[in-house]
Amino acid sequence: MSTGSGLVVVDKPAGMTSHDVVARVRRLTGTRKVGHAGTLDPMATGVLLIGVNRATRLLGHLTLTEKAYDATVRLGAATTTDDAEGEVLATAPVGHLDEDAVRRAVGDFVGDLEQRPSSVSAVKVDGRRAYARVRDGEDVRLAPRPVTVHELVVAEVRPVDGCLEVDVSVRCSSGTYVRAIARDLGERLAVGGHLTRLRRTAVGPFGLASVRTLEQLAADVTMIEISEVARRCFETRDLDAETARDVAFGRKLALQLGAPGPVAVFDPAGSFLALYEQRGDVAAPVAVFV
Repeated sequence: MSTGSGLVVVDKPAGMTSHDVVARVRRLTGTRKVGHAGTLDPMATGVLLIGVNRATRLLGHLTLTEKAYDATVRLGAATTTDDAEGEVLATAPVGHLDEDAVRRAVGDFVGDLEQRPSSVSAVKVDGRRAYARVRDGEDVRLAPRPVTVHELVVAEVRPVDGCLEVDVSVRCSSGTYVRAIARDLGERLAVGGHLTRLRRTAVGPFGLASVRTLEQLAADVTMIEISEVARRCFETRDLDAETARDVAFGRKLALQLGAPGPVAVFDPAGSFLALYEQRGDVAAPVAVFV
């Protein structure tokens, strides 16, 4: 059992929901204070950040970051969910498409985009998740939202069962739906498309080198301590003892942080205290963790 505070970086297996993984980590750590940052669909695998104890409060500040994925897009069929778990809506021949045409079309999905999330996403519509409305028979079409795809690299294009499968690596802003890229690529090429494989390879500074499977965690719960998490994810500022005491009371500080924020501040012993942001001539608390 563990009573510490930090991040468990899980290699989520296919077939489990993110909530399933949280439940498993609760049992392994012996605490109810467990949550996750950045939901992965049941079909997806890879990096899932799980906060334990005080680190659960840090999770909301970690989701506004860059993420990376390896994925496979199948061109020639559109589905109700934009992935392989949905029902096929339509198919189209792909014999006229060559690899160069696919690569040119993929290039159109790099940069700042207005992306329409999948109708079965977790986006809320009038207080209810979109996927719940779809499950109840509603026709849901979500409004586009701004996302950034920093990099979209095609690794391989190959024919499979009358379709074309495209292996890609994606580096993008949080909130980007790789399923939507698959759908929109299929629409751009007028053949339909959906996602058949998704593996998240990084969330911010946490990549596959940090992950542990649930089987490995069952033998030994490996946690990245909260102070190390803060140092890896934010600009930092070390404080003297007197200023650190003010932070413990959530006071504003007559201090220039050197960055707009949030900035992680630490006591003289190197322990993480809080996130602060610059507001004019003072630094103000965003979240205090002591």
